[in-house]
Amino acid sequence: MQIAPLDPLCFDAALLPQVVAPPYDVIGADLRRELGERHAHNIVHLDLPEGTGDDRYAHAKELLQQWIAEGVLRRLGTPAFWRYAQTFDPPGGGQRCTRRGFFALVRAVPFSDRVVLPHERTLSGPKLDRIKLSRATRATLSPQFMLYSDPERALDASLDAGDLFADFTTEDSIRHEISRITSPDAIARITQTLASGKLLIADGHHRYETAVALSGEIEAEARAQGLSGGVGEHLYTPALLANGDDPNLLVFPTHRLIHSLAAFDFDTLCRRAAELFEVRRLEGSVAEWTRALAEAGDNALCAAAGDSRAVLLTPRKGANLDAHPVLRRRPKVVQRTAAALLHDGIIEHLLGVTPEAQAAKTNIRYLQDAQDGLSALTAGEAQLLCMMNATPVQVIREVAEAGEVMPQKSTFFHPKVLTGLLIHTLDPTRSIAAGG
Repeated sequence: MQIAPLDPLCFDAALLPQVVAPPYDVIGADLRRELGERHAHNIVHLDLPEGTGDDRYAHAKELLQQWIAEGVLRRLGTPAFWRYAQTFDPPGGGQRCTRRGFFALVRAVPFSDRVVLPHERTLSGPKLDRIKLSRATRATLSPQFMLYSDPERALDASLDAGDLFADFTTEDSIRHEISRITSPDAIARITQTLASGKLLIADGHHRYETAVALSGEIEAEARAQGLSGGVGEHLYTPALLANGDDPNLLVFPTHRLIHSLAAFDFDTLCRRAAELFEVRRLEGSVAEWTRALAEAGDNALCAAAGDSRAVLLTPRKGANLDAHPVLRRRPKVVQRTAAALLHDGIIEHLLGVTPEAQAAKTNIRYLQDAQDGLSALTAGEAQLLCMMNATPVQVIREVAEAGEVMPQKSTFFHPKVLTGLLIHTLDPTRSIAAGG
């Protein structure tokens, strides 16, 4: 895998607490308004631009050019790897912990090259939005999040040798520390160590697919204009790289709310689910359901109705998944994952929601807080809440290395990587020192 240090556009370090934002896909209308009002240069003005239709992408382009001209965004002038540490309280409680990684440029190559590996399907809408935004701005505003393998933690010494650039805490009580690694020797060690490895996308599948597509577009334009020849920055995409063998790399579940079905009956669902699952009635609160789900194993599920009835669904040990009408299409490494059992065994097979409708989120809403899901159920906003356990990192890796993918939103890595820490431009006339 080819990686390289980066010299991105960035805000002044002192300004970062006012101008950073979560990734675009977790920002609702209220938070978008709050962030926009927080500061005139908050990154949401670029990442979720105002306007109607495609005019908003043109607005983002004009705004980016304006901020560069005004010196709000500037380059530091020295390529570097950026060490990034996030110290946080785990959702649901537990000891405060720190997740570490480093920002780098990653060569944007197709998944078919098998050096950057996806692990889940993507949704159709966000890809179109992201490519239109990047095409207009000629920039990547949000980095991807990828995992490398370093069980011996051989890279840590080189990664911890940088100079502090920023240290601040956001309103969610997450502390963000950024150091820049500019030593040529450290950069060479990091680059060479990862050159023969592979990267697993943890978060940002849409953004990576956008990067690959746009890289090809810009390269074709550059060749037509006689501008190609070097290793242009448009061939790379920014990513936070984290050690997939780090015990502080936590994954949390993403639950599903099912809504707008033409017909739905909870008792019928439970009866039909018994063909594939052991079905056990659950009593008590959402917290008690969550505990029962965790105790039942990684691939167990919980289903709840609007009247607070809930059942635990545990896959039958003798179930022949190769004979299942939908799951038989999946390879064995995917079949018994909770995400496949839910999407293929229940949502498609029992509820009739097609893969196309799932990709378009026609009948599904994704959420991290199961209590919020129950509240939506009781308010009549949905018909069914489906709860999952977190997918273990090892399972994610096994699926990806087998060349397979799980259903969309199979994982939720916490905390999210902030947008606004750096902006990578896609200018084919700007060359970088390629690694690997």
